[in-house]
Amino acid sequence: MVKLRLVSLLSCMILPLLSVSCSSDEDVQAHQGEGGSGGTSGAVHETTFFVTSDTSATADLGGLVGADARCQRLADAANLASHTFHAYLSAEQDPEDESKTVNARDRIGSGPWYNSKGMLLATDLDELHTIDGDAELFLDEQGNKINGQWQGSPTPNEHDVLTGSAADGTLLEGKTCSDWTSDAADVTAQVGHSDGLGPSMNSAPPYNSWNSVHENGSCGDTAPKGGAGRLYCFAID
Repeated sequence: MVKLRLVSLLSCMILPLLSVSCSSDEDVQAHQGEGGSGGTSGAVHETTFFVTSDTSATADLGGLVGADARCQRLADAANLASHTFHAYLSAEQDPEDESKTVNARDRIGSGPWYNSKGMLLATDLDELHTIDGDAELFLDEQGNKINGQWQGSPTPNEHDVLTGSAADGTLLEGKTCSDWTSDAADVTAQVGHSDGLGPSMNSAPPYNSWNSVHENGSCGDTAPKGGAGRLYCFAID
């Protein structure tokens, strides 16, 4: 017994010189199971939010129904079919009840939402409408960043995302391209900046808003001013 204790003592005197710890079993157990970086506890989250990887030359999306179908089609192709996705769009008439208007915030569920790399976008609707656009968060369903004003971005700039909404997620009348059915050159839609940046990487308001910065060029051509007819898609379940 004395010899064993002596060996143990000598080990704990020599091993630190070799950068080997003599931690107790309790210490080892205390560290096992600790979460990963970023406060995610090592969890892998399903994608419940993305910016569309595809584009549209006009803002005629086939209405809200067509826009939702576009989100779902991309989600299915990316194997996100366990969720139902809706487009973040406001409209002046509800397709199911023309006496009612539609606010984008009311048709996307209650959160939380995670992007295609498992990063938390927002926990709920209130938080969602306080955050800024961010090229690292607002990714497409394949995990790619959207061309924008961020440093090193490819061209052309495509960070203008169609919403038809005010910053709080409510309808902006006259800024929905006739409820996403028009390709007229004299009608416009409200857009947000997916990267939260303006010219020269300016992050000051209103450039920082992901959902409501300015009117686009026209419903007939989504490219001028930095767009490509992209949408935000959220899982409602």
